[in-house]
Amino acid sequence: MGKDVGPALRDGVRLGSGLRLDEDDVACAFYGDVFFEEGTRSSDVPPWDEYDVDEGFEAELLEAWWQAGVQLDPEVEPPDPVGARAIPGRAGLLTDRVRAALDALSGSRFFGSYSDRMMVLALKQVRRYMNEPAVWQAARARVAAEIGPDTRVVVAHSLGSVVAYEALCEHAEWPVTDFVTVGSPLGLSLIFNRLSPLPRDGKGAWPGNITRWTNLTDPGDLVAVVDELAPRFGGVVDDSLDNGSAPHSLTRYLLAKKTGRAVAEGLA
Repeated sequence: MGKDVGPALRDGVRLGSGLRLDEDDVACAFYGDVFFEEGTRSSDVPPWDEYDVDEGFEAELLEAWWQAGVQLDPEVEPPDPVGARAIPGRAGLLTDRVRAALDALSGSRFFGSYSDRMMVLALKQVRRYMNEPAVWQAARARVAAEIGPDTRVVVAHSLGSVVAYEALCEHAEWPVTDFVTVGSPLGLSLIFNRLSPLPRDGKGAWPGNITRWTNLTDPGDLVAVVDELAPRFGGVVDDSLDNGSAPHSLTRYLLAKKTGRAVAEGLA
């Protein structure tokens, strides 16, 4: 995926604005390895299942995805309104509802290609970033390492939009003027209420010295189910686009003309 990011962004800018960027004009901050022990890979993920979803944040995020899936995809079975029976598991007290959620989401357009262990991995990565200082510090440091004196635009996707947002809030001295978020979960209450800095009176802090913040969402993107960030942060320009059969795809977001125009505006 990493090798596709630069070309996709450059193509999106060219298609959306006519501006042609050189390879050196784009840098990518990669932080995926901070979730794994040194020497291991994502292919080494254990065979996680419903017994490995922790109570609290992980179970709540899974529930939010399930509820979003019901709204966005007619193939997703809705939760049982009666609730679920608690059962003991290897990793603590889990519920039949977790199994039901994994089964429901596995039949969705969004998570259809995900195994149980990859869905659980996604839950654990978000939870670890939001709760473990060593993880969020390392991830934000990766973003900081790519910011130079001529950096004007930061484009961020999915959990990366949370990482980039918090890094921008920490560094008001950065020369970045434009923030472009795609497929962002920043509006989800479970994420929003845990941001650093913490929101005040229901409003999130404005990130650094940003003058323009464009937020783009595919209506079928389950991760970005709260598709309007302006009510949360104020001043955000929210817009939608169509990524076809892959609503959360980073490369499709980057190839979109609307994304390209937003990036080009910052570079202009």
